[in-house]
Amino acid sequence: MKYLSTIVSIILISFTGAKIARAQVPEDWQLGFQEAATPVMERIVSFNDILFWMCVIISLFVFVLLGILIFKFNRKANPTPTKRSHNTVLEILWTVIPVVILVAIAVPSLRLLYYQDRAVDAEMTIKATGYQWYWSYEYPDIDAEFEITAVMIPEEELQEGQYRLLETDERVIVPVDTTIRMLVTADIEDVIHAWSVPAFGVKIDAIPGRVNETWFRATKEGVFYGQCSELCGAYHAFMPIAVEVVSKKEYAEWAEKAPEIYGEKMPETPANIALAEPR
Repeated sequence: MKYLSTIVSIILISFTGAKIARAQVPEDWQLGFQEAATPVMERIVSFNDILFWMCVIISLFVFVLLGILIFKFNRKANPTPTKRSHNTVLEILWTVIPVVILVAIAVPSLRLLYYQDRAVDAEMTIKATGYQWYWSYEYPDIDAEFEITAVMIPEEELQEGQYRLLETDERVIVPVDTTIRMLVTADIEDVIHAWSVPAFGVKIDAIPGRVNETWFRATKEGVFYGQCSELCGAYHAFMPIAVEVVSKKEYAEWAEKAPEIYGEKMPETPANIALAEPR
């Protein structure tokens, strides 16, 4: 019975989209998305659920049609096939129905794309710049003179409870329930990177000489992890993203001290970047 209940649980998770992963990080044998932590990700999950069941219905319909063709119209069951070559009603249906399905998918898809495109009435702005191979962050609303450089913590320096390939020596600190505009770019002499945090539903290219814009509004506190999602070179796997969402009070206290802590911009190539050989 123990094994039977395990199998049933796996099947239920597969077909209902139940989440077995925490919001912050991916889990072994994870099925489905990480738990949504922003309105954008909530809409992405909802849209994915709709598409999933549409795909299931279409696949079952095609499977049934194939079964009918195999068993009803094989040579043994139907030795004298008809010579019919056209059916006007059927041809109209198999043209119109896919068009209707595509329109039904396109409307919510475009609505979602426009919703996640740009921030409306953003309360603060953060600029993320990708380098080979780390991220730097600026907070122009606090002070235009400081920059936070976030470098991956090498595996041998990880502490208890920290995650390999995901932890950084500095985190992006943001307040909860705040609309944040993200300006994302890459160093002018660098390559294309991509700033991505799955729980936020955010993934946007960082292109040298160009600033792309996106936004998020974290609805819960915690630490949320992401990684560069554009193949950018030998250390592509070693430039993670760590965003810590705190209360508005805690953020205000941090923002007051941040200019003193990060008053001088760090050099373009941090001295503390110590990564393992590519593998």
